[in-house]
Amino acid sequence: MTLGLSASHADACETPSLNEQIQQAMKLKDRTASDISRDKNRQPVKALEFMGLKADMKVIEFNPGSNFWYTKLLEPLLKDEGELIVAGNNAWMKEWLAEIASERLNKIERIAIDMDWSNEKREFSMGTIDFKTSSADMLLNIREYHNLPNENRSTFNKAVYKALKPGGTYVVIDHTRRHMKEESFEVYRREDPVRVIKEVTEAGFDFTKYSTMFYRPDDHLNLELRRKSVRGNSDRFFLVFNKPK
Repeated sequence: MTLGLSASHADACETPSLNEQIQQAMKLKDRTASDISRDKNRQPVKALEFMGLKADMKVIEFNPGSNFWYTKLLEPLLKDEGELIVAGNNAWMKEWLAEIASERLNKIERIAIDMDWSNEKREFSMGTIDFKTSSADMLLNIREYHNLPNENRSTFNKAVYKALKPGGTYVVIDHTRRHMKEESFEVYRREDPVRVIKEVTEAGFDFTKYSTMFYRPDDHLNLELRRKSVRGNSDRFFLVFNKPK
């Protein structure tokens, strides 16, 4: 019995914590200098822990972006006990993955979403939104909510609701727009967090918590994100919602 307890204790000690696993993922070779330069601003250890990420979760990442910054960290955390799915325009994801040439990322399951980009409106154009599951533990919508067209926001949030199991988590992070600020070129890549809370809770979600870790007091919320005074230092809101059990 003593030997058995000792062995169990040793196994437990050998299992790295989520904090340790994230830090190990941050050191993987296919993370570029550009990826690493964003770590200080995006605080992956603190952010993923606040989301409530667990190694055995089924996680959907919506429109991961051309550098797959979050994907590169999520894949090693979920590959053994959990599941990671990236969802978005399939042609975009194929093109981005070909440029990265990462064997581990190419193995990740992908869900094709009926969506494209409108240069005229500076937002997505979207058809049917279907994440093709109802058993996800978490869906991440990171810096993409502002791209959702007005006519599709309710449909999108309801599709997220359908994709998550009861108790599932919906995470929204985006660049902050001042509440009620009118549309313009300067703020088209920003989003009003009050509006997001209203729209997501109207889809049936509970607003669970928020974090101020991405608050930036010197961003006055009125300039385009490529402006020198804002680039890489934008204020972002961090909201967590849950589907009722």
